[in-house]
Amino acid sequence: MATEAAGRQYQMVVLGASGFTGQYVVEEVARLLDGEEFKGPGLRWAVAGRSREKLEDVLRRAADRMAKPQLKSDVGVIICDVNDPPSLAEMCKKASVVLDCVGPYRFFGEPVVKACVENGAHFLDISGEPQFLEGMYLKYDSLAAEKGVYIVGSTGFDSIPADMGVLFTRNSLKGTLTAVESFLSFKSGPSGISLHDGTWQSAVYGVADQGNLKNLRKQLAYKRLPVIGRKLKRRGPVFYSNEVKKYAVLFPGSDASVVRRTQRYLHEHLQETPVQYSAYAAIGGLGSVITLMIAGFFFFLFSKLSCGRKLLIKYPKFFSFGYFSAEGPTQKQMDEASFSMTFFGEGYSEGQDPQQGKPNLKICTQVSGPEVAYVSTPIAMVQAAATILKEPESLPKRGGVFTPGAAFSKTKLIERLDKAGINFTVISKSDA
Repeated sequence: MATEAAGRQYQMVVLGASGFTGQYVVEEVARLLDGEEFKGPGLRWAVAGRSREKLEDVLRRAADRMAKPQLKSDVGVIICDVNDPPSLAEMCKKASVVLDCVGPYRFFGEPVVKACVENGAHFLDISGEPQFLEGMYLKYDSLAAEKGVYIVGSTGFDSIPADMGVLFTRNSLKGTLTAVESFLSFKSGPSGISLHDGTWQSAVYGVADQGNLKNLRKQLAYKRLPVIGRKLKRRGPVFYSNEVKKYAVLFPGSDASVVRRTQRYLHEHLQETPVQYSAYAAIGGLGSVITLMIAGFFFFLFSKLSCGRKLLIKYPKFFSFGYFSAEGPTQKQMDEASFSMTFFGEGYSEGQDPQQGKPNLKICTQVSGPEVAYVSTPIAMVQAAATILKEPESLPKRGGVFTPGAAFSKTKLIERLDKAGINFTVISKSDA
């Protein structure tokens, strides 16, 4: 089926192209045409969604912004709706890879996954919703494997930097990496920072539905990964980090769960040493800690109540102190913003038994890039799609539902990301 998908009308289809994130994914796909891989043969691709008028408007806007007038005529337009299974099936029959930008995925993701699996199209999403990601593994992994279809979740900011960053750290250490902690930092310019409220909605429903996530994991019955080397101690919910010289908190996104799933896959299927992992976010000084704790308390409380959720969804700008809005960020805010994720790893030199003695190797690496949600996320998603198209021999031997690290650990995705603007760097390596 993977071979069958390669010869379809379109190599890539961006579903939800007229949405806030989708429009930037469209521009990133168009940038592939500037690279050597697609310059000669070109790229057969299309945009998909409910409104032809809106999709054509996205193509016109991208053509004007990028000075690529050919986009208006060379890119296909597919009309379909996530609530109309026959239209999704028709779209998937035309696509090699579907880039799904329609969220929140807990409401709109499964019909697309189902249509892709049944009709032989590979699937990528940019979800940061563990319940959706792990639910799709439970329901569709076996069927996707049977069909030879690759379903890869979290190919945006959640969780390409974290997942591929751990693999980069492992591959950069001459020895056995056993534990990693990451610290995420955001930078904004004078214009401040803002995000579209679609991300806010996913967070609200995620907090509200934590009980169902626990029940789902009971059904999955994950085997406990063996602890190799010194056990990684989990930090408190708020602490001062000597590593980054700032206060930090547990990162609330899907990074930790995605990395753990990758490490489980690599251990169980490729017999690789599993790496322990914890994800944190650096938030600054004591004032930032107090503000975050107050905001977090009310966000958690309101998310657990039906009336509270309605208020959070209706007034995102008010409840997020202006960080989330229906308008999303301005172009200037995006141009000024950036991120860095710093990884601190420890391990054992070659020939030393990780079960004997203390770690004697340390390593620090970093993944950095432009604004996370609408610049880095499209870069990551599109480079993941290009990897599926150009490196099929380096993907897992069978299809299935995968994390980015599980799907792309043997590919050149890190090199692709580095060339596209998401940089992977070794900061230091030393004996402990």
